Formats: sequence, C-alpha cells, structure tokens
Amino acid sequence: MRIRVDKENDSLYFRLDESRIVESEEVQPGVILDYDEHDQVVGVEFLGISSRASKEELSSIQFQTA
Repeated sequence: MRIRVDKENDSLYFRLDESRIVESEEVQPGVILDYDEHDQVVGVEFLGISSRASKEELSSIQFQTA
C-alpha cells in the first residue's frame, strides 16, 4: 500500500496494490476510485484536500491497525 500527498494538485491518493488501472470513476465530488480488470478497487483519490484537512494533519498521517 502506498499513500501520496500531491501538494501541487491538492490531492491525497491511496494505492492498495500495483494492479493495472483500467477504469476510474468519480463516485462523489472530489472522490475518485480506480479499478483493475476484475472491477476491484485498487486506488482512491481525494481532491481538494486543503479544504478538508490542515497542513499539520497532512504532514503527520497516523496509521491504526485493529
């Protein structure tokens, strides 16, 4: 899994695996899902993140496992 913050494009991207992306769909305004050839979600992109989180929140992402 990879997480990328793109300050230039004001986006946050979660890549779940390295499968080839064959389709993308904006499911809500500013939320894009990337699908592989088996219609499995392999990536999630959030646009306009500067309006959703502060710079401090984006600079220290915390991971939780259960």
